[in-house]
Amino acid sequence: MDTMAENTPGDMSEAQFLTIAEVAAKMRVSKMTVYRLVHGGELPAVRVGRSFRVTEDDVNEYLRKSFYNAG
Repeated sequence: MDTMAENTPGDMSEAQFLTIAEVAAKMRVSKMTVYRLVHGGELPAVRVGRSFRVTEDDVNEYLRKSFYNAG
């Protein structure tokens, strides 16, 4: 039995990757802001050639952690 077929914490087979532009649109910020988050290590990304891809789960986790409760 192949143990890699199971969903393990490092398994990326089900990951939905977004471009920097898609992340920026989802977060409603500029692409430069997303690049700053990636280069600053605040938002994990995978480098593919000269471009970056960010998993949708990482974007959602970043937003969840960054939520500011004003009340």
